[in-house]
Amino acid sequence: MRLTHALKDRHYICPAALFQIQINRTPRITSPFSIALIFLKFKLLKMKQVRFLATSFAASMLMLLSSCNSNDDKKTEDTTATATTTTEKAPETTPPPKLSNVMLMQFKVTDFAKWQSKYELKERDSIRRAVGLTNYVVGRGLDDPKKVIVFLKMEDANKAKELTASQGMKDRMKEAGVTGTPGFNYVEVVMDDNSPIEQTNRLMMTHKVKDWDAWKKEFDDHKQVRMDAGLIDRALAHDINDNHQVEIVFAVTDMAKAKAFLQSKDLKDKMEKAGVEGKPTSFFYNIEKMYQ
Repeated sequence: MRLTHALKDRHYICPAALFQIQINRTPRITSPFSIALIFLKFKLLKMKQVRFLATSFAASMLMLLSSCNSNDDKKTEDTTATATTTTEKAPETTPPPKLSNVMLMQFKVTDFAKWQSKYELKERDSIRRAVGLTNYVVGRGLDDPKKVIVFLKMEDANKAKELTASQGMKDRMKEAGVTGTPGFNYVEVVMDDNSPIEQTNRLMMTHKVKDWDAWKKEFDDHKQVRMDAGLIDRALAHDINDNHQVEIVFAVTDMAKAKAFLQSKDLKDKMEKAGVEGKPTSFFYNIEKMYQ
């Protein structure tokens, strides 16, 4: 009885009934508001997924672009490095070869053919080569065929001077028919145009100047006037120890014009302006032989 009353007082409910109560507590989707709430949750979920995908896609594109930029920068660096390397390895400009200095000999002979045959003997050529002298040009006077001018390329002026001062040289020249006292000049060549041309007549002028640089400027400015007078610049030199003593060789295209030009007031005034001292000497000759 007490137990029955106790159970009644505590409102005892059996397990089966409790289970039925729990089932009945499951929410039912019956109202429009509930359906709208579920739809909103679903939409929010989808939006989160889309944002996630968009964010992932943007991050991927950013990484791809960064990679491309990195590659472009690397290519630019490589190109710059290659260009720098190419610039560093560029060959230097080769300077023009140094012109050979020249020894000039001027003298008279009794017979040009006899002298030339002796001059070209191998044993005499060997003597000249032993001191650094190489055959270059032999010319013969136009106004006096017995006058001879010889140009030899020269390696060492001191050795050349020793040869020309030697007794052996004097004896060989006498044997070849050289008369009188020969003249020798040792010059530093400043310009030598040995390109082939038809003209073989030449004019060599020798004069003294106050100042080489001042004279050279006036000489260069007067070039067209000389060409109009039938003269083409072929060689320019000065004494190897004194640039006040000048030697010039011209090719002659018109002998009459050239001789008239030498006597002209224009040339006299130009020489005076250029600082030429004393009276210049001139020698017209024809090239008989060029050796190289």
